[in-house]
Amino acid sequence: MAQEIEIKLTLPVRLAPRLRQLPLLAGMASRKRCLRNIYLDTPEQTLRQRRMALRRRQAGDFWLLTIKTEGEETRAGFSRRQEWEYPMPPDELAFAAVDDDTLRQQLQQLAPRLQPAFRTDFIRQCWQLQYGDSHIELALDLGRICARRHREMIREVELELLDGAEADLHALADTLQNILPGLAPHAPSKAARGYALLDGAISKASATN
Repeated sequence: MAQEIEIKLTLPVRLAPRLRQLPLLAGMASRKRCLRNIYLDTPEQTLRQRRMALRRRQAGDFWLLTIKTEGEETRAGFSRRQEWEYPMPPDELAFAAVDDDTLRQQLQQLAPRLQPAFRTDFIRQCWQLQYGDSHIELALDLGRICARRHREMIREVELELLDGAEADLHALADTLQNILPGLAPHAPSKAARGYALLDGAISKASATN
């Protein structure tokens, strides 16, 4: 189990080129990947009710299974939460790598009833920064959330603390917002936004029946 500590910022699409050209990133190599994510839940959205998210992630030919709990602390785009992530083929669903006994047992019990709920598809461009005394990943995500036939755009910057002090993470977020007016803290996770979009899709489908 790892602890994910990050700040999420919403990004007007017009600012994406300016972000890439920041002096802060000048001369730094970046990594760009296409990420396809399928979020799973029971028909009754049991995981959502338990404030958890479960997804399959495809990056090229590589697949990962990720479990995230609700943030212990979430404010102004900042979150701290538990995360488990490990390789898992798309035709398998196993939780032996989850080192929380209670959580593992819950997931194993739910496994036969888990099914795709919604998906997110986006391009992620990442830079590894040494900021202050900390190692921070800056990720630019551009893509969409898809729930049934409904779509919502993803335009986000994620700052994840890989090693070091939370104060440096907040300082970097402040610096970026000062340089690029229009960047703003964005608290809802992609999973939360996906569920909200799914709610709208279900409501509209019900209204037409």
